[in-house]
Amino acid sequence: MIYCVEDDDGIRELVVYTLQNTGMDAKGFPDGEALFAALRSETPALILLDIMLPGEDGIAILRRLRAAVETADVPVILLTAKNTEYDKVVGLDSGADDYIAKPFGMMELVARIRAVLRRTQAGEPGGAEERPLTAGEICVDERAHSVFVGETEVQLTLKEYQLLRLLMKNRGAVLTRDVLLENIWGYGSESETRTVDVHIRTLRQKLGAAGAMIETVRGVGYRMGGHE
Repeated sequence: MIYCVEDDDGIRELVVYTLQNTGMDAKGFPDGEALFAALRSETPALILLDIMLPGEDGIAILRRLRAAVETADVPVILLTAKNTEYDKVVGLDSGADDYIAKPFGMMELVARIRAVLRRTQAGEPGGAEERPLTAGEICVDERAHSVFVGETEVQLTLKEYQLLRLLMKNRGAVLTRDVLLENIWGYGSESETRTVDVHIRTLRQKLGAAGAMIETVRGVGYRMGGHE
């Protein structure tokens, strides 16, 4: 089930209609209040969330979703008429999985939804390795979907977790921004590499001193340092 939160009736109805005609179940809501009422009875596979909403705006809604255990890992794609770097950074910092500026094509939207679902569903239980991933004080337990630095558990967004896991699985190798975009977000584009940089920054902050193990290879990308 895909939830679309959009106050413009025409856009909301078109999105829901398009998704339903491409084989996805979808429901539309005009504001955050209607969304949270629906969430009490069903958790969707993904939420499309407009930033400019009446009452509580999309960023505030996104932060509430990320703060709640039931919806912390639900993928969220922001939909907005705003297209400034500031708005994009705020959205990504708040835990968005992707960002699409209006006006957007319906087929592009469908492709981005499918890409996000592929990446997030690939991280579900069932394909996890038995052995935890470790690098210095950092330990990623894929079975429990948990991250520890020493004895302290670190709370990450889904994309931050996937980014850390990918870097640790390829420890010592340099991963370009385009490779990270393709593997985690499902697309690669020079214009979107800021997405990776923002997530790396917040990931390092949450890991504290251990975040220094994520090394920047200037002009190329990032790697998880240290030795096996």
